[in-house]
Amino acid sequence: MALALILQSFARALGQVGDKRFLRVLLIGVALTLALLVGAYAGLLWLVEVFIGPEAYLPVLGEVRWLNDLLSGASLLFMLVLSIFLMVPVASAITSMFLDDVAQAVEAKHYAQLPPAKPVSFADGLRDTINFLGVLIGANMLALVLYLFFAPFALLIFWALNGFLLGREYFTLAASRRLGRAEAQKLRSRNWGTIWLAGVLMAAPLSLPLVNLFVPILGAATFTHLFHGIVSRQGPSG
Repeated sequence: MALALILQSFARALGQVGDKRFLRVLLIGVALTLALLVGAYAGLLWLVEVFIGPEAYLPVLGEVRWLNDLLSGASLLFMLVLSIFLMVPVASAITSMFLDDVAQAVEAKHYAQLPPAKPVSFADGLRDTINFLGVLIGANMLALVLYLFFAPFALLIFWALNGFLLGREYFTLAASRRLGRAEAQKLRSRNWGTIWLAGVLMAAPLSLPLVNLFVPILGAATFTHLFHGIVSRQGPSG
């Protein structure tokens, strides 16, 4: 039943891609994601040249000339590989910034009978994003030990860990708009298995270059549907 609800939520999110209001948010999200990835990659090349020197050598790219390399064909391949590691924190940041816009578009189409939601304030959203990114980065750094000891299962560990963290964040953000933070956390605790599974299904495509560009916004829409699906079956108080 949980898997059916998750797949239904994702299908409904995917089915709204052609909606003008949703498409606008999706395109802005993809553009901003690309900008963040290019910016991070440019910064990496610049730091390598500054701290290691202009004669530094990187696999695939060869000798580092950060501005020239940024515009080279090899750069595209390198950035796509880098995106696998960067997309988890980027997904969190993009979702935090655009969740309210995505949720409004989803609710206007599918839940028009509901009263307006209370949007999360910019200060609260920024605080939560910074705190979550800290947890995300710290957890993944600690997980490096597991990746080394259980190398054949590294990808599964990556999906499980980041699926748990992303599901927790996505659902809390979606539910807080309607229930407030305290009630959202209670509802999340009662449905942690479903939310974790949905998070894993969002985290897995983040390891696929190009596909991962669309995941943050589609994930925000999916979790908006998932929240409403859970509430309709259980009620906000379970």
